[in-house]
Amino acid sequence: MTRSHQPLPIVPLQKGATFHKPFQVLPENVKLEDPATEAMTDFTRTTAYTIFPLESVEAARAKMIHRGVRLLLVVDNENAVLGLITATDLTGEKPMQVTRSQGIPYEDVLVKDVMTPRERLECLCVDDLKGASVGSVVATLQKQGRQHAMVVERGQDRSQLVRGLFSLSQISRQLGSAMPHLATPANFVDIHQELND
Repeated sequence: MTRSHQPLPIVPLQKGATFHKPFQVLPENVKLEDPATEAMTDFTRTTAYTIFPLESVEAARAKMIHRGVRLLLVVDNENAVLGLITATDLTGEKPMQVTRSQGIPYEDVLVKDVMTPRERLECLCVDDLKGASVGSVVATLQKQGRQHAMVVERGQDRSQLVRGLFSLSQISRQLGSAMPHLATPANFVDIHQELND
């Protein structure tokens, strides 16, 4: 017996229609003892915003303002991560150093000139976050002197995928106070041990 399939009704797309975008809502408040993942922007649940290396720093600034973020992943045409650029990179000394050293106006400074390249990025492994606390992440960021930490996971082919991001300013907002100064481990082995405790 053959089933009859009825066509579905159709409607026109209205002016101003938009589309679903993944959006993660992080808890408004966390404590240092809470699970680290409570403070991680998870790229499986929210969009990772990107920019190309040959775009201008002004384009990067406009994209950050439009998206309400302070960090963009710098990618190539295949979305391979080449580095990252932060709001601090745009407002700090880097652009002025480029204008002086290359003799170009600020408008001509490119993302690639001020970004932190992939070779200088250190990441946390998502597996090491199991059982880790927000305080462990803060201690790690403070020990490394960083405002951000990327989190990576392994794909089925063992390649790295950027899974998420920690931001010291985001954690500070979630803690509801100025960032506490924590006693930090002496070396990376101690940090790894602390994350696994």
